[in-house]
Amino acid sequence: MRIMRPAAFITALLAGSAAMPALAQPTLTPHRAVYDIVLDEASDRSGITGLNGRMVYEFNGSECEGYTVTFRFVTQIDTSETSRVTDQQTTTYEDPGGTSFDFATKSYVDQSLDREIRGSAHKADGSTIVDIDKPQDSEVTLDATQFPTQHLVELIRKAEAGETFYETNLFDGSEDADRIMTTTVIIGKESTTSKEDEEFSVAKAIEPEKFWPVSIAYFDLDKADGEEVPDYRIDFKLHENGITRDLVMDYGDFSMKGKLVDLAVFDMPKGCQK
Repeated sequence: MRIMRPAAFITALLAGSAAMPALAQPTLTPHRAVYDIVLDEASDRSGITGLNGRMVYEFNGSECEGYTVTFRFVTQIDTSETSRVTDQQTTTYEDPGGTSFDFATKSYVDQSLDREIRGSAHKADGSTIVDIDKPQDSEVTLDATQFPTQHLVELIRKAEAGETFYETNLFDGSEDADRIMTTTVIIGKESTTSKEDEEFSVAKAIEPEKFWPVSIAYFDLDKADGEEVPDYRIDFKLHENGITRDLVMDYGDFSMKGKLVDLAVFDMPKGCQK
């Protein structure tokens, strides 16, 4: 069962397309966000009777030194016959220019290692070259694409410009690290945090307070069989400094909600403060 494509949230987003005018780089705030995860909906087909967990997302770095993300997503999934705990741990680094991307993911089921992916990707001659170290050495050549922080920057720029819909693509090193996902992005009307907001007690610490409701659908077109149905969709509130909250992760047969319950905002690296 696919539980999460980590960088696609979170943060899972990316940076400027060639068609966009040269705009100032959004300032992404280094932070650690903790989300409580609960089951939203589940069809009979999913077999899921209960789900809960926690997701911890830590974002560090700057446009001067590049960006590091550490991500952990632990869930307990219950069915009528069994219960299991999944634990996904991911670390990535994206260079300042968005030209290279290192990734490492370990996934555990009931504390036993189930999967490990490790490698790097870089852009060259209009392509994306992926060098995979684990589970075995291999090299994959993919179309030109963006990496996760680039995708986030692009999204914020388009939201600031008042755009409401666009399509782009993404490589984040998830699954077998051998494919690019196509994403369609819907950006809602700009708003500000209010005291009636369920996450206000945590989100009030976010500066600036304005945000956009965003919905991103992720498609693997390599396995499309005529009808283009997204592999999954993520809805969330995006603040202009890159912090996200009020998550809904929809995998078709079931969906999860993520509520921001703790937020630590870190200082910007001194050499990059604006």
